[in-house]
Amino acid sequence: MTNKPTIAIVAAGQMGSGVAKRLTSPPHSLTILTNLEGRSAASHRRAKEAGMEDISLSEIIQKADWVLSILPPSEAFGFARKFRDAVDSETLSSTDARFVDCNAVNPETVKRIRDVLVEDSGGSRRKVRFIDAGIIGGPPNLKTGYDPVFYASVDEGDEDLLAAFEGLKEFGLNVKGLRGEGAGVGDASALKMSYAGMTKGIIGICTTMILAANSSSPATATALLHELHDSQPSLLQRIITSTPSMLPKAYRWVGEMEEISSFVNTSLTPPSQPIDPNSFSSYENDEGKIHEGLARLYDRVDNSLNGQGDDSVAVLKKFVQDAEKMVVEIFMDPSVFNRKTRITLNMSRCPSDLYLWPMKDVWSNIIFANSGGRVKSTS
Repeated sequence: MTNKPTIAIVAAGQMGSGVAKRLTSPPHSLTILTNLEGRSAASHRRAKEAGMEDISLSEIIQKADWVLSILPPSEAFGFARKFRDAVDSETLSSTDARFVDCNAVNPETVKRIRDVLVEDSGGSRRKVRFIDAGIIGGPPNLKTGYDPVFYASVDEGDEDLLAAFEGLKEFGLNVKGLRGEGAGVGDASALKMSYAGMTKGIIGICTTMILAANSSSPATATALLHELHDSQPSLLQRIITSTPSMLPKAYRWVGEMEEISSFVNTSLTPPSQPIDPNSFSSYENDEGKIHEGLARLYDRVDNSLNGQGDDSVAVLKKFVQDAEKMVVEIFMDPSVFNRKTRITLNMSRCPSDLYLWPMKDVWSNIIFANSGGRVKSTS
């Protein structure tokens, strides 16, 4: 085993603290540093629970082998400038600082972050080496062994840096280097934008149409629910499992949708047509408006959640509750499955298709009740 690296993670949000907890836990038990200046009480609590050590940014520059920036998109560029200023005020050793931007920002933003960190005002290079990383997945789960993937890309000539970052797999960080034709800084972020644009975009579209249907009439929303159950059970499963977890995250997804909008706008606008990659208010192509609309949707949800908007959250919760009740009633119908089938059911093969698997605990309780208490679980 190679020497254990010291890693700094800024900040201690849900993802940052989750990654830190993974790395500080046995068998690796790494030292994870952070800087909590100006952070919330919740961040302080998460950092403590994750075993992170709170030190100054100047100390991080001197002690950390790697600095991982894991922040809300709106804070990514500001932290990079703060880190640059701290680097310029320090006397670094012969080893350059290694900065990994892991934020959900568009490729143009991450290139600006690289330029701020790597080049000084005179055009020469400062002692910072840069990696573009995109995290796909949720925070690590120590109980299940789940880890998100850190896709990473570097500029030409920095292949050794990418290989070194991939070496952190040995210590629990699930890194996948992005190589191949044209790969460079910006491509890991582009992958993150593309993936999140699909996954969170689907959730946003479903949320939009549920709210629009209910606005027409509650009867319309009910009819939509029944039709989804009959013809799109896998989509209904996604709504049931994704909507509750989306609600508290909606505020974070606003900025991410704006970054995706900028990415799409930049990517799909002809090179001959000038654009402003930092503008979210005007688009040179209609495709760039899709996720801008979803940003406003998630802003609506967040306002409703905090009691500052309409009844969107109540409508969404009712839709999910009605959907859960519907699938339970179908499962309890003896014409769907007889008792013997329910008792011996393998939970990876739920009725209709796999869309009932995420509710396996509900099914276990139902089976237990219908088996006279003889079987507690089939999972």
